[in-house]
Amino acid sequence: MAARVKTAQGTRGGRGPAARVLRIIGGRWRGRKLRFPADADIRPTPDRVRETLFNWLAPELPGARCLDLFAGSGALGLEALSRGAAAVTFVDRDAAAIRELRARLEEWQAVGAQLARADALSFLAGTPSQYQVVFLDPPYAAGLLPPCAAALATRGWLAPGARVYVECAAREGLPALPPGFELVRSKRAGEVGYHLYGYPAAAAAP
Repeated sequence: MAARVKTAQGTRGGRGPAARVLRIIGGRWRGRKLRFPADADIRPTPDRVRETLFNWLAPELPGARCLDLFAGSGALGLEALSRGAAAVTFVDRDAAAIRELRARLEEWQAVGAQLARADALSFLAGTPSQYQVVFLDPPYAAGLLPPCAAALATRGWLAPGARVYVECAAREGLPALPPGFELVRSKRAGEVGYHLYGYPAAAAAP
């Protein structure tokens, strides 16, 4: 990911500490370094969580259209492109994060990527386009999971059988999502709870 939350680490000077540099785990860009702004309030999805998540998504990714709704560092969307996704739309409201993502996409000569500087709910209020995979990793305390999931489902953003990745604080347990979302996989890594949902074909119609 990369949702935003203020932290006490990695916010000073230069390129910042190692927490501000990530590596792509698998696919054609495996091992490439991904930097994101040291002064941005970004919480990247931990490496071991990303590795497990993309093992879960392995059958779904080739040729998929993906939406990285709280892109931040862009790690989830870039990992998806690296592993064969056909297209990824990166959405974030932070100008510095979008600027760094654009530089990375140009440097890596990425094909199929789109950038949108926007608030997530404002983006979802726009004209929908269907996605097979959605990364939904908002700031933990912002209360954005239920309204974003509702907008995804009711406004036609989810293709039949879509997979929706949800990350939240482990202490909060499973989030309350609207009817139609079915839990496929769920794990915890320290303070991070991460969950993969399916949205059935019967419920996915706009």
